[in-house]
Amino acid sequence: MAMRINGAWTGLLTDWLDEQRLDAPDTRDRLARYAPDDTVPVPVWRDLLASGLTLAESEPAPELAVGACVQPHHVGVLGYLVLACDTLGDAMLAYQRYERLFYGEQLAEIDVTGSDAEIRWPQGPEPLGLQADGAAIAALVTFLRRQLEDPPPPLSVSFHERADSERARAYEAFFGCPVTFGDTHVRMRFPVQHLQLPMPRRDPTLRALLDRQASAQLGLLPDDQRLEERLNHHLLRLLAEGNPSLERMARALHMAPRTLQRRLGRHDLSWQQWLDHARNRLAHQYLADPALSLNDIALLLGYSEQSAFTRAFQRWHRQPPGSWRNTPCH
Repeated sequence: MAMRINGAWTGLLTDWLDEQRLDAPDTRDRLARYAPDDTVPVPVWRDLLASGLTLAESEPAPELAVGACVQPHHVGVLGYLVLACDTLGDAMLAYQRYERLFYGEQLAEIDVTGSDAEIRWPQGPEPLGLQADGAAIAALVTFLRRQLEDPPPPLSVSFHERADSERARAYEAFFGCPVTFGDTHVRMRFPVQHLQLPMPRRDPTLRALLDRQASAQLGLLPDDQRLEERLNHHLLRLLAEGNPSLERMARALHMAPRTLQRRLGRHDLSWQQWLDHARNRLAHQYLADPALSLNDIALLLGYSEQSAFTRAFQRWHRQPPGSWRNTPCH
């Protein structure tokens, strides 16, 4: 299914609002709707975070302070599992193994090249944005700083989106290392020997128990990946026919339209929202192919005319597809 955030993560923003003594009644009301075992769609999390951060007008990068509020319970069983690991490398592998409990997808890639190691995340079809990415990496670095004695800074940190000079300085001051903006991945790089750093709260017995608990939780996740594959399998045909409606997709899946809508609703998604996400993802792929004209792409996405595709793309990205295609970094 579409990428989402674990409901426990909303407590991070609530705790930051408390720390800053900010009332923010509307934002707090929306945050209170999510229990720790709920799921929060990425667009909802981005909007919640943005609405809270607007209250810190004098700060160039308040999302870093949000991330610095992190505690293990904000990450659920995954947070406590990481604490019980033997070494930093073991903790990173545990995070990668159970990342689906947090994001609904396994996104993290761990790579060792020569004397350097890095953990990185590719740009997904539903980008988190710099505020959410910044808060997440600030939380990761803060989490590790609290566990390691005299923690070393990363060698470098990178983000997808670009930042102005004031925000860039704030990021470099927080992370204590060079920070790159406009990268293909969000990434954190560090010396490979840091993988052997011992975790001070390592506990093999507790680790084994938490491993079983995390594995059980993975098994209880809805079989949304299979539904996503089935949706994508039929989508291209429906787009080619120019009528990608809920009713036609439900018929292709041999289920009632209300059943399909209910399955999507588990993630606070309507059919139109899912269709927009899918078209947006495909549009990125098609725009990367210079052999395809904008009119070709509009037809491939099931739009009756190019102007309809342009309007949709401007709604998604606040710029026309031709401008997006000519921008070197996204």
